[in-house]
Amino acid sequence: MNKTLLQRFGMRSVCLGLLFTLGITAAWTQSEGALENPGVFVGTYTGGKSQGIYACRFDNKTGELQHANVTTGVVNPSFLAVAPNKKFLYSVNETSQFEGKPGGSVCAFAIDPKTLALNFLNQQPTRGGAPCYVSVDQNSQWLLFANYSGGSAGVFPLSQEGRIQEISSFIQHEGASVNPARQKGPHAHSIVPSPDNRFAFVADLGLDKLMIYRFLEGNLTPNETPFLEVQPGAGPRHFTFHPNGKFAFLINEIDSTILSLSYDPSRGAFQIVQTVPALPADFQGDSTCADIHVHPSGKFLYGSNRGHDSIVVYRIGSDGKLAFVEHESTQGKTPRNFAIDPTGAFLLAANQNSDSIVSFHIDSQTGKLAPAGFKVEVPNPVCLKFYPSIWELDEQKKRESSLR
Repeated sequence: MNKTLLQRFGMRSVCLGLLFTLGITAAWTQSEGALENPGVFVGTYTGGKSQGIYACRFDNKTGELQHANVTTGVVNPSFLAVAPNKKFLYSVNETSQFEGKPGGSVCAFAIDPKTLALNFLNQQPTRGGAPCYVSVDQNSQWLLFANYSGGSAGVFPLSQEGRIQEISSFIQHEGASVNPARQKGPHAHSIVPSPDNRFAFVADLGLDKLMIYRFLEGNLTPNETPFLEVQPGAGPRHFTFHPNGKFAFLINEIDSTILSLSYDPSRGAFQIVQTVPALPADFQGDSTCADIHVHPSGKFLYGSNRGHDSIVVYRIGSDGKLAFVEHESTQGKTPRNFAIDPTGAFLLAANQNSDSIVSFHIDSQTGKLAPAGFKVEVPNPVCLKFYPSIWELDEQKKRESSLR
């Protein structure tokens, strides 16, 4: 099976010994015991030194990351998603061709909770080029994906064993916007299900729209309010909900702004509350926004700037309005993605062009960031996903049992 996957990716020249390493490589072997602290999976681009999907162990007392293993034979796993049931991990393969046909693909893996090893399950084409985002619905039944260069989005059913089945819904976006260099056509950049699983939202950089779809039994259909239109040339990229479900936040890649949105869950509709800058007013260089996350407490919002190479921090008011806190250097180049640990004590910044992941303390009162003093080298890190500790998994099982 491992050899088949490698051949699909056109890696026939890889040495024979590599064919048996998909799932885990012993390059950085740690203890095989239970994972007492959370794990972190790292998606990368594999055109250079990167070997695939890296797994690290995270010390949630100090913020230190240590290499655990790497899953090889996976081409351009630039974005990852861990299923809510914590059993499976899904990866895009951000390519323009798959098995000799135009388009990219997605892969499914079973997670070994003790070692963080990934065991390949299967792979499916996405019918569009450069898939750049995957997410899993709240019930771990559907895999949602966005094709960047393809300008499309869709849904795969998931089996109980975590395997990706044939596409159940596919949407091709049409149109353009005002930036001739970036917006000649649609570029779906992320897809996020609503907290109640009734809607799905696709940020399309090429259209300057947050597309809104009804999401029922794996089918995407245009909503009564079909989209939220943003400022021409803004370039919507990533989108996230506030924990209270009343607000959401959209980061715009091209004009480096952040939108605070009020959300009506009955209609799946948004209203713009506020637009704020992600960059300092006096910044003169080239920079584009990338990732956005809300602190688990719901008090703070964080966004990444590639070029200024910083994280911008805002305080979130009870009305959804944002108050500027600070800019903090990521101590590296091109922070494409970052993640906040489940306790809210640390932020990890993935610096794509300096091959590093840097840890920061989060002040629980102010939201400010301070370097924790730890940096781990990973080639081309572009996506970070936390994975619970064994203790957290045990607690989840207890909660699920009590609901039966």
